[in-house]
Amino acid sequence: MHRFFIACLALLAATPALAVVRGAVSRDPNGVRASVVRVENSNGELCSGAMIAPDLVLTAAHCVLQRAAYRVVGVDRSFRPRAVMAVAAAMHPAFVPGTTPRTQPGVDLAILKLAQPLGPDFTPLDVYASGRIGRGDPVALAGFGVAVDGRSATARTLRETRLVTLGPYPAANRVLAVVDEERLAEVPGAGACRGDSGGPILGGGAGRYQLLGIVSWSSGPFGMPTESPCGGVTAVTPVAEHTSWIAARASDLRRLTPGQPLPAEPGRSNAVDWVARGR
Repeated sequence: MHRFFIACLALLAATPALAVVRGAVSRDPNGVRASVVRVENSNGELCSGAMIAPDLVLTAAHCVLQRAAYRVVGVDRSFRPRAVMAVAAAMHPAFVPGTTPRTQPGVDLAILKLAQPLGPDFTPLDVYASGRIGRGDPVALAGFGVAVDGRSATARTLRETRLVTLGPYPAANRVLAVVDEERLAEVPGAGACRGDSGGPILGGGAGRYQLLGIVSWSSGPFGMPTESPCGGVTAVTPVAEHTSWIAARASDLRRLTPGQPLPAEPGRSNAVDWVARGR
């Protein structure tokens, strides 16, 4: 079954994972809501992200490339929104702008620096505690995207679901495929959709989550007669392979001086890194 599935993956049409379909609304104040946020810009685009420090968010690089103002929104223990503006973004040095997430030959990761910490109700995930994802491993997906493709009103609610890892996906860069364990992307199942790019793939459970990966893009099941970006394959950038860059660039962002550009450091900066005007 898995061999047939992998052979058919190359036929899938993929899009940026812009929502968790067939997921449950997150209602545990001690659960994923403490570490998962949404990333919005002034052009109306929506992604998700994972807190890795009180004022830093790890997300997908393609989510923060537009000429726009960005803000990060989380939900506190009472599930009320808390918003903070982003003041800078650092892209992985291997990220190549001008490509789609599916054809991205580099690494689809970015770190957002916030104007101030989101607040005491939020718990950053420890990048150093991130584990590697093996074939067959169960994982959790969390994000703020739409629950049904084409229904934008269902977005901006935090949802989560359980998936299983199939292993490396034959794409331009190194991503892993995670799918609904029962449906295996042959028919619509649980997975990422519009609004989930940048959201985390997690191991463990409440109070002991491991940040395993960041969602880059998603596709529909190959059993569907029409193209869909939802409920099939969720493509994930594994975090454990990039902890050195994350730690180094996070340190640069913490030392960022208002009004000054991010330092151009060989091997860890990107030409499309940005600092918001007036910050």
